[in-house]
Amino acid sequence: MGSVFKGIQNHTVRVGSYAPLLQVEIVSSQESKITELRPGIYQIRAVRPGSHVYLIQGRWKNVLIDTGLGAGFPNVKESLSEVGLTPEDIHLIILTHEHFDHIGATAVSFDSAVVAAHRFAANKIQLQDEFVMMNKYFDLPAKPFHADIWLEGNTRIELGNYSLSIIHTPGHCSGCISLYEPEHKLLFTGDTVLAGGLLSDVCPSGSLSDYVNSLERLRTLNVEEMYPGHGKISHAPAEDIQAALEKARTLLEESKMLFESLDTKSTFRRLFEAARKYPAQKKSEKKS
Repeated sequence: MGSVFKGIQNHTVRVGSYAPLLQVEIVSSQESKITELRPGIYQIRAVRPGSHVYLIQGRWKNVLIDTGLGAGFPNVKESLSEVGLTPEDIHLIILTHEHFDHIGATAVSFDSAVVAAHRFAANKIQLQDEFVMMNKYFDLPAKPFHADIWLEGNTRIELGNYSLSIIHTPGHCSGCISLYEPEHKLLFTGDTVLAGGLLSDVCPSGSLSDYVNSLERLRTLNVEEMYPGHGKISHAPAEDIQAALEKARTLLEESKMLFESLDTKSTFRRLFEAARKYPAQKKSEKKS
């Protein structure tokens, strides 16, 4: 494992709002599906509602960041062939988080690759937590798989020509990560922040306060280009991250106003009273 992932630190190795209707965009065979963003770094265009897939041809190993929908795998396979690769040439898959639109093709198409995800995402994937992953919500097949490497924040992955620092950026969900390339000042953000300062939904296991904290940390980075999981790439990442941060702070303040207007005290009093009565009720039922 050390020869494959030179320089990985702080990891544990373990072996072994979305639209209500799912509409898969069919990509025309006439158009190129892959764009070179930097030497050896490619964006494979999303088959919507799946995510973009990013390919990094490292000097030592080839990496995919996310795999998109399972139904989008033919698009990924054809894109890889355009640069002379096959799925078997992918050594490492890094999942930015646990949602179906970013991980769908992982289990069905990349049997030989090592899979890495943040430990919060890896745990949900291993346990097939459909409340979070949402495959069944869209009636999609969900072949079980597990992450071989459970990542922590501050892990660094060296590829020879590029270096990826893992930053834990919860908010959209608890297992979100962003990947920062410090020498070339590149940031892969998954669903944490999109071009134009767009925020993703706060999904189950997500948190607005975590979102604010994650964006505050991302804005301290020196970034020239930002590569999100959906939409366009950003050539003004500092402005986009700042705009997203302001939106997240506004949403958090508005949520505080909402809760201040609710009569939460009486609501929780009823819940506590019901909880206290329950043991006595069960005891009475047993006697009768």
